[in-house]
Amino acid sequence: MTAAQPGAAVTEGVRSLEVRWIFPGQLEATVAGWFARFPVERETREDSYLRYPRLPGLSVKVRGGRALEVKMFRGSPGVLEVAGRAHGRLESWQKWSFPCGRASPGGAEASGWTPVSKRISRVWLASGLPSVRAPGGEVPGCMVEITGVRMGGEPWWTLGFEATGPEDLLRGELEASAALVFAQPLPGGIAPSADTSRSYAEWLGGQLGAGAGGP
Repeated sequence: MTAAQPGAAVTEGVRSLEVRWIFPGQLEATVAGWFARFPVERETREDSYLRYPRLPGLSVKVRGGRALEVKMFRGSPGVLEVAGRAHGRLESWQKWSFPCGRASPGGAEASGWTPVSKRISRVWLASGLPSVRAPGGEVPGCMVEITGVRMGGEPWWTLGFEATGPEDLLRGELEASAALVFAQPLPGGIAPSADTSRSYAEWLGGQLGAGAGGP
């Protein structure tokens, strides 16, 4: 990748409260339809995650070939529980984003990065209601996304919540958003649980395994 040009803006660190579930297999049309009851926006992109060297407590990725994102894990303040619908581990993160150029073809994989293809549907919520603007910085809100993922030729899908804004409002925003999303249960008897609750960083670490080796 190429470095940012001199004078390029660098996003200030953003604190977030997140919960994510990651499931094996293809994202089913019934699940996508369940989420499409919201006014979603869609995006297709490829992110490259740093797999080597391993950096405990950090998640590093190149987002869509245009931004280097570094996330620092700040601990778990507990769990999200939506009675009978979902149970997951809450995680606090702080994220910095830096503009960058695209890596050369094949360069990411060769230099210790793992490409992950994503087809994302997302909705922005504020106080548990759909929002016309994306929350961030000091504007409280929660991004909810359902994503079809392909990594190493294998299909997966994820459901994630990311609340941002003033730190004392994060949990309330996430819980209000989860209450709205899970007001209708996931189809097919799917129940997000602690067994499938993990960050992308934890999931990738498990998939790549201790034998993934260096570059």
